[in-house]
Amino acid sequence: MDWKKLSFVKYAPLRLDILKTLDTEKTPKELKDILKKSDSNIARALRELEEKELIKCLTPKSRKGKIFTLTKEGKEIIKKM
Repeated sequence: MDWKKLSFVKYAPLRLDILKTLDTEKTPKELKDILKKSDSNIARALRELEEKELIKCLTPKSRKGKIFTLTKEGKEIIKKM
């Protein structure tokens, strides 16, 4: 377990909410609708989680409708929470 990454997720409730919501693959719009947050907040959190390799984009070449999912490490973080 990477404790720094666990702390990183716990520090920002939106990051944790996104990880919990990605129990199935979702687009940023779906996350926005579910979590009731702004586009910019969702985009920033997705970028941060992707940089930490807790989520990955399944459609990185798409301009719209990108699909995100948890990585193995992201799933481990959720189990630990």
